Amino acid sequence: MLLNRPVTTEAAPAPAASRRREAPRTVGLLASCAVLLLIVVLSLAVGSRSMPLDQVWHGLFHNTGTANDVVVSQVRVPRTFLGLLAGAALGLAGAVMQALTRNPLADPGLLGINAGAAAAVVTAISFLGVTSLTGYVWFAFLGAGGCAVLVYLIGGSRSATPVRLALAGTAVSAALFGYINSVQLMDSTALDKLRFWTVGSLASADSAVVVRVAPFLLVGMVLALALARPLNAVALGDDTARALGANLTRTRAAAVVAITLLCGGATAACGPIVFVGLMIPHIVRAFTGPDLRWLLPYSAVLAAVLLLGADLIGRLVVRPAELQVGIVTALLGGVLFIHLVRRRKVAQL
Repeated sequence: MLLNRPVTTEAAPAPAASRRREAPRTVGLLASCAVLLLIVVLSLAVGSRSMPLDQVWHGLFHNTGTANDVVVSQVRVPRTFLGLLAGAALGLAGAVMQALTRNPLADPGLLGINAGAAAAVVTAISFLGVTSLTGYVWFAFLGAGGCAVLVYLIGGSRSATPVRLALAGTAVSAALFGYINSVQLMDSTALDKLRFWTVGSLASADSAVVVRVAPFLLVGMVLALALARPLNAVALGDDTARALGANLTRTRAAAVVAITLLCGGATAACGPIVFVGLMIPHIVRAFTGPDLRWLLPYSAVLAAVLLLGADLIGRLVVRPAELQVGIVTALLGGVLFIHLVRRRKVAQL
């Protein structure tokens, strides 16, 4: 005789389990924002000479035109705000590029996009007489987009592998930086204007630069963050992404636009700063996993922490002079890149 026993199924508490998984990420993101706030305060207080916090506060909210007030309001505030924007932009650009290409070595600097923007800006300054950010920011966008396409084609387009793209980007970057250096040597007038910019610097930031470049960077950031879900689908492969309803053409086009806005704007404002977009997504991914809904916000916050922190280090190590932020990030990024290459087999990249 068959006994009809009641069948009980225990439904997995998916919402509760999901909340338990996301709680550490939320706490971590809030902690990252707190660290960023601390770095911002230090960036305002530390420079060629340190300044007590009460004087920083006075310069921010009770500016009476004293020397300290002028330093805070006209030098350190624009510099800090530009570091925030440029760092977040480069971190987001690196994370979006790695997700789009499914390439752990993808980076705006490593793949030559920053070099393309820099070469276009140098050309505009030296040969076309463009001297304002409003004029050469368009050249930065053109150079960033054109170099992205060139590296993609040289790397094999649809058959491109991570190693081939990295090699193509390295070759294109070397050629473009050779061109930049030769232009500087031939044009002594442009040399002084370009010598700090081409290594990546926040030292020349002012309110006008921040106001002009901020709209491009903010639009790029919003677009990159909005691509989190579609890019999550793309990371699963083209067939799976189509099955999930993702529009691959639209997603890739939007991602390229976001990367161009972020890299072009950041490079136009403070020069080609490398390795930020490579370092931060790798560090973040170890904690958040590949989910771009978390990876992108973390990358934006921690990349800003890295860039402002590197700028602080550059201001302190050779005080009262300063080491440009692009040099500091290149030193840090070079060490991390060597570590990544040694840790993984090339075939696994």
